[in-house]
Amino acid sequence: MDAHWLWVPLLAFGLTRLGIALVACFSAPMIADSNVPPYHIRPDNTLLDVFGSRWDTGFYLSIAEEGYKYPGEPFSSVAFFPLLPILIRAFKLLTGDALVAGLIVTNLALLGATLLLYKLVEQEWGTSIADRTVWYLLIFPTSLFGSAIYSESLFLLGAIGALYFARAGKWSIAALLGILTTLTRLVGVLIAPVLLIEWLVQRQRQAADGRPRVMTLLAPAFVPVGTGAYMLYLQQTFGDPLAFAHASAAWGRAPQSPLATVAELVVRPAEGWGAAISAGHLPLDNWIDLIVVSLFVALGCVLLYQHRWSEGTLVMLGSLLPLSSGLLMSQRRYVWVLFPAFILLARCGERPWLDRAIVLVSLLGLGVFTAMFANWYWVG
Repeated sequence: MDAHWLWVPLLAFGLTRLGIALVACFSAPMIADSNVPPYHIRPDNTLLDVFGSRWDTGFYLSIAEEGYKYPGEPFSSVAFFPLLPILIRAFKLLTGDALVAGLIVTNLALLGATLLLYKLVEQEWGTSIADRTVWYLLIFPTSLFGSAIYSESLFLLGAIGALYFARAGKWSIAALLGILTTLTRLVGVLIAPVLLIEWLVQRQRQAADGRPRVMTLLAPAFVPVGTGAYMLYLQQTFGDPLAFAHASAAWGRAPQSPLATVAELVVRPAEGWGAAISAGHLPLDNWIDLIVVSLFVALGCVLLYQHRWSEGTLVMLGSLLPLSSGLLMSQRRYVWVLFPAFILLARCGERPWLDRAIVLVSLLGLGVFTAMFANWYWVG
């Protein structure tokens, strides 16, 4: 029995997670902290501290241990969806430690997502493209968040699994994974149109005896149940079903056209572009986010041009929906979960020069971002 689908993702996962751990472990004591007042949950263990004590990780841990807080909080935890805290609380029964439980949950989810992605790609494109797809996904500069206490790895597992089982004709499992995905973050609702489009594509292409039944249309219809359940909880607990959206305003997020958000960044500096660049006056973080999200929008356009309708829809809407929040901040992290883009890159990576370029840029970015993240610098 060929176990290529198993050992290649395991090897890629192990190598990249080991590399991230080593960079974090050595960079934390070598680089001066940023000007953000840091807190350290585990100052006695560098790896636990780095991946469990940075930025949003504290929100997920506090929800798991203390529940949601909304009224009177300047930065309310209701902005963070509940699946990850629920699983942390469940695994804490085994570990006795919420932080350790959180890292187990996210890394197991990332490993599961990697295995499913390999199977998904291998079935249609073969082993070489599947090899590159999981490799590109795991070395992407913001893939470090998949091993921290963030919801990205759970979203990946649910989204990849939903498409994988839909293509296998197991629509009930696809619906369940879609529901779980909408419990990880708001963008999870995009799995509903993705599954709907996948249903239509299969209905059109397959022979009559292999077409999905009309009843399986319930799968995409059930996907938003996760978001609806969270809204119901917020209504019953705080009297505000949209509390997650209202709480996000504390971070400066408000609905706005992506074009308006981009226009605000590309306004010509008073001293001119050349002088601003040479003096280091440009908001580099925002420009990195703009370049990355623009790349993924372009990849989404290519997928749609190639009639990869469900995959292109996920990449396009998954890029544009967060960009409609009025901020460029964190776009480089948000797009990492748009896995069809990595399938497309892996297909293009059959050209050796392009493969080497993708690997070089990705590894450099991953190393730099991990070192910065370990020392409390903002990287997404």
